[in-house]
Amino acid sequence: MSSIKKVVLAYSGGLDTSVIVKWLQETYNCEVVTFTADIGQGEEVEPARAKAQALGVKEIYIDDLREEYVRDFVFPMFRANAIYEGEYLLGTSIARPLISKRLIEIANETGADAISHGATGKGNDQVRFELGAYALKPGVKVIAPWREWDLNSRDKLMAYCEEHNIPVDFSKGKKKSPYSMDANLLHISYEGGVLEDPWTEAEEDMWRWSVSPEAAPDQPTYIDLTYEKGDIVAIDGERLSPATVLERLNKVAGDNGIGRLDIVENRYVGMKSRGCYETPGGTVMMKAHRAIESITLDREVAHLKDELMPKYAELIYNGYWWSPERQMLQTAIDQTQEHVNGDVRLKLYKGGVHVVGRRSAESLFDEKVATFEDDAGAYDQKDAEGFIKLNALRMRIAANKGRKLR
Repeated sequence: MSSIKKVVLAYSGGLDTSVIVKWLQETYNCEVVTFTADIGQGEEVEPARAKAQALGVKEIYIDDLREEYVRDFVFPMFRANAIYEGEYLLGTSIARPLISKRLIEIANETGADAISHGATGKGNDQVRFELGAYALKPGVKVIAPWREWDLNSRDKLMAYCEEHNIPVDFSKGKKKSPYSMDANLLHISYEGGVLEDPWTEAEEDMWRWSVSPEAAPDQPTYIDLTYEKGDIVAIDGERLSPATVLERLNKVAGDNGIGRLDIVENRYVGMKSRGCYETPGGTVMMKAHRAIESITLDREVAHLKDELMPKYAELIYNGYWWSPERQMLQTAIDQTQEHVNGDVRLKLYKGGVHVVGRRSAESLFDEKVATFEDDAGAYDQKDAEGFIKLNALRMRIAANKGRKLR
């Protein structure tokens, strides 16, 4: 007999998680608590309540987490300029630790014995959800149905729904998307369908948040972003909440054909996976943040930060947000952002993000030193001779000893 009496399920209200509700009830003979997170996926989350109720669920959580998501997860990640494998802005990865956190909070509130999710055994999300859960509640039981059941196709899932009278909206009469999609306020991802052939170009009607660069306006759009301690706090002089900042940037960037990405990435489980991503606001944020750092960060601090960034990005991609090493890196990164204050002016045009201005009261850019005109003695050019000769000394000695370079 199962010792599991109550399970908290990360519930979207879609086919997979609706089947999971009934499967948990039957397989574990337990009570199911559903948790639906609104992290800006752009779809109504409230219908999940009626679907859960129809499945006999009595405790239903539907939480608006958009502000927390951007403030406590997206913004800290962008302070690090985190990019995985040189291209991916980690839009799916960074949402998972927040969902794990809330799952554990609800489990504690409701006295649940376990948590459950709908991630498959092929993907990264199972790792991210579960690493976060174990870090926050070491003894928690995790139930991953896709690693236990034999319902390994959409046809089997739909047959299960029919057999058990599960009220799932199959969107009859509507064209079903051939893609597996995941969206939140930072990005939307697309996998499956024609994208499983890495040689095939994505179909134009797949994209949801952006126009193609060719269809973008023929005139550029200028925006000014204001930074305080590495975070954007205002657009064009209007102070905005973190979630509203990202919403605004998604709209203006998407309208200018910005933010599309087509990559083959290395998944945590070992396989290569081709995916397309739309990250309009994030693409703008990355460009602008590096611009404000360029005038406010010390050279060696900036270079060391860039050396640490791939490790930080890998930790997020692999599900280690709640690890001590990520927290250590975050503390160091956030310390560098104390003086990252000021404004960046961007020109958005047909898929491109161009920095055209940056200013800060704490800028380390010294016009008197950098000028090509008369610097009035601010920089003695003769000083360069000494450090050049010192840095060349070892190479000169080697050459004098007859060592040849290859």
